[in-house]
Amino acid sequence: MSYPMIESALGDTYYYDGELISAGSRKALALREPTDEVTYYETIRLKDSVMLYVEDHLARLERSVKGIEAFEVNKKAILDACIFFLDNCGYNTDSGNLRIVLTSNHLLIHICEANIPSKELSRNGIVTSILNWERVDPNIKVFRGDYKKAVAETFAKEGPEGVPYEVLLTDRDNKLYEGSKSNLFVIVNDTVYSAPDDKILIGITRNRVMDSLKASEAALSIGTFTLNELKELKKTSQVAIFVSSTPFDILPVRMVDDVVFDSGDNLLLRRIADSYNTATEQYISRAKHGYNI
Repeated sequence: MSYPMIESALGDTYYYDGELISAGSRKALALREPTDEVTYYETIRLKDSVMLYVEDHLARLERSVKGIEAFEVNKKAILDACIFFLDNCGYNTDSGNLRIVLTSNHLLIHICEANIPSKELSRNGIVTSILNWERVDPNIKVFRGDYKKAVAETFAKEGPEGVPYEVLLTDRDNKLYEGSKSNLFVIVNDTVYSAPDDKILIGITRNRVMDSLKASEAALSIGTFTLNELKELKKTSQVAIFVSSTPFDILPVRMVDDVVFDSGDNLLLRRIADSYNTATEQYISRAKHGYNI
């Protein structure tokens, strides 16, 4: 299914093929029309005007291209274009999201909507809904219209506490394995469970979460659960759920459909989040002196 290159863009200026263009220009309007080109993308969190883990995002962008078309991806040139755009876009870049969109013929960079959670959600947890959907080639980040349509429809459906903050995906066995825009983790007592790598997008934030698990001395196991299995485990074990993603770092999950979890009060999850936040601040401090590409 064809899909436009621009999605949820903010600001009055975009970077397109070596130049800054106005959001109201003919070129920009044309980018809102569906394209038949394979469209690869990365969304990078901006914090204190730093592109968080941009090196990892560009490496994944290159891998995505190699998985389908294998044209050359000049990571240094794309990084330089991002820096130029941020310096000249006229938008407040202290916080938000930057999106890189790449085809075999074009490079687009723009600020996009950032769903940054409130302190209350970060502390108490988010409400989620379930979508039964197995992703195709999860580690290749391309726009897929049918998937986006199904996710959007699920986001629009109100549950017991309104519309969900995130949509959790289940496979053909009804096992929860990933979020629509996040990686999913389940804590049972002192063990953290994650889906197998081949089922999920290996998220940039997920890699940092893995480092935080080690720093928190948490045991990691590969495994997935149905919602009913988690309901049963709650009767005898401490169960918590959290998601990780570029837009919102680490978030506890308070509700899946109509099932409530005490994720926000889980001590192991708090240790993991604290370790992650410390590592992020250290990266920001280093990146202010230059990126490592």
